[in-house]
Amino acid sequence: MKIPGPNPLLEPWTAPFEGPPFGNLNPEHFREAFEVAFAQTRAEIAKIEADPAPPSFANSIEALERSGRTLRRTSAVFFCLANADTNDDLLAIERDVAPKLARLRSEIYSSRALFDRIETLHARRGELALGPEQARVLDRYRTIFLRNGAGLPEQSKARLTEIAGRLAALGTQFAQNVLSAEKAFALPLAAPEDFEGLPEPIISAAAEAAIERGMPGSHFITLSRSSIEPFLQFSTRRDLREKAFRAWLARGEGEGAADNCAAASEMLRLRAEHAQILGFANFAAFRLADEMAKTPEAALDLLRAVWERALVRARQEEAALQAIAAAEGSNFEIAPWDWRYYTEKRRKQEFGFDEAGLKPYLQLEKIIEAAFYTANRLFGLAFQEREDIPLYHPDARCWTVTGPHGREIALFIGDYFARPSKRSGAWMNLLREQQKLDGDVKPIVLNVMNFAKPSAGQPCLLSFDEARTLFHEFGHALHGMLSNVTYPLLSGTNVARDFVELPSQLFENWLEQPEVLRRFALHCETGEHLPDNLAAKVVSARQFNQGFATVEYAACALVDLALHEDEAAAADVLAFERNELERLGMPASIAMRHRIPHFQHIFAGDSYAAGYYSYLWSDVLAADAFAAFEESGDTFAREAARRLCTHIYSSGNRHDPGESYEAFRGRPPDAEALLRQRGLA
Repeated sequence: MKIPGPNPLLEPWTAPFEGPPFGNLNPEHFREAFEVAFAQTRAEIAKIEADPAPPSFANSIEALERSGRTLRRTSAVFFCLANADTNDDLLAIERDVAPKLARLRSEIYSSRALFDRIETLHARRGELALGPEQARVLDRYRTIFLRNGAGLPEQSKARLTEIAGRLAALGTQFAQNVLSAEKAFALPLAAPEDFEGLPEPIISAAAEAAIERGMPGSHFITLSRSSIEPFLQFSTRRDLREKAFRAWLARGEGEGAADNCAAASEMLRLRAEHAQILGFANFAAFRLADEMAKTPEAALDLLRAVWERALVRARQEEAALQAIAAAEGSNFEIAPWDWRYYTEKRRKQEFGFDEAGLKPYLQLEKIIEAAFYTANRLFGLAFQEREDIPLYHPDARCWTVTGPHGREIALFIGDYFARPSKRSGAWMNLLREQQKLDGDVKPIVLNVMNFAKPSAGQPCLLSFDEARTLFHEFGHALHGMLSNVTYPLLSGTNVARDFVELPSQLFENWLEQPEVLRRFALHCETGEHLPDNLAAKVVSARQFNQGFATVEYAACALVDLALHEDEAAAADVLAFERNELERLGMPASIAMRHRIPHFQHIFAGDSYAAGYYSYLWSDVLAADAFAAFEESGDTFAREAARRLCTHIYSSGNRHDPGESYEAFRGRPPDAEALLRQRGLA
């Protein structure tokens, strides 16, 4: 339906930084804009394909880089809203648009006419006088076209396009089912005993969750991680912990269209077929061929080495928790809904503090300042909040980012609070990528969190893990902000999946530095600094509960690879999950961080499909990279920070990721740094 008047998405964007026209949008604007953008993109591609001039870098590669601008802008804004502030209309549009986008992408990257132009250029690359970045763009395009079947017969390409559209539709439905399950569940707290053990910030957040659901005066625990995890840590009500945890674990399991198991099975079969059409033994082999790991075996070697050590540590941790429960007179075996509760007791016994005592020192506002301060010390960045840019939700905020020479380099948007219209988790998106092909285009970078919103007038207090999550996502944001490349294909986070987590996981390390904690860990009521002895305990507790944390994560990564290597997995994904965990020796007291029915990393799209291992792979790089600062004796060492910016944060995909890392570190990464950091060496 055509809306009267101009469509803001199709008009010039006149806000500062040419930001999206969030204030003037409604769902029908997206329907029209997508129709126009699809037509424009196809026309632009057809023009390149039909160009009678001999292929050149300008009329082929640069033309491809310039194509689809309207579609990129529309998609960036739409999926920002679809993930962070959705509604029924947007969900319906997403179900319609996602497969169309996937099919268009497949059509473009399997085009024989385009591929022939790229092959001609690649064959003549030695005589084209290309610069290093141009040569890298050409090589990446050739790889992308080959991996999309551009050289295959038309029948095979048509099937790949069909598969891409169906996978996109299934992935969209998968994500929407998880969101629906999270919105549907709310554990009421009513009787006085329901609140036993809960610190005031958790009670306040439960009251705010009730307000958001239209029931002021009530209290609800939701399936947002920022709601349920603190509840599992502190609630003395074992029956309520079990009820909440089982609901958390069961997200995506249901009946009919709400059941994600059937979707996961179909996606696994389609991915296997996709890989086989392209000549790979399985989807894992296909996916990893273009990553740092190169093969599933390389990823599995790392996972298995860490898994065995983590399992030993987790068994020791379980025994310690069992002893605490027994000392209190309990005769049950530690279950997954008990682990966080007794871990808090153990933390207090062994280190003299718990999360409840630490939280008042971790105010959201101060942790944001801490992230900005760290970016300033490392990279010379400054952040100025501004109110004149339209945003999509009242909770969202934005800052102008300036570089060390005082020039604006980016716009940063932060959206920190959970709400029913936002999918769970935390992520970074780019509303616009940095590039210089068409002038100095500055990036617009978005961080989205799901912290529990406090009652009006109260500060938002974070757990240490939540503060670490903020630093993690801000590390991704810096990867987008500091990008300094010419071509969009190579910009910012457009790097190998097992390299993209390096900037984020590395940045987490600075949260624990004494200089940062002393400045920004301030008590929300008294303003007092976090006592030095408590700060030291926090840092010394880094290795605490690492067996659990590593097992919880690594089980997901191992199951993910197994799902994408074994064709039998698709027959019954829940049975496969159970059997694989039994084979691995997964403790009954620990659950996977993401069970298959809500494993959005690998099924709500395919960004991490057969690639969830990449967090551990990148963690090896991050631990080894931070060791470079520790070895210098200064965690803000200027020369190390300069190399880090040059070779990691600003270089995008201009170089092979292994070469980029070695240029920073002077040698390949050493996995022992990670094992030492986690106490698993």
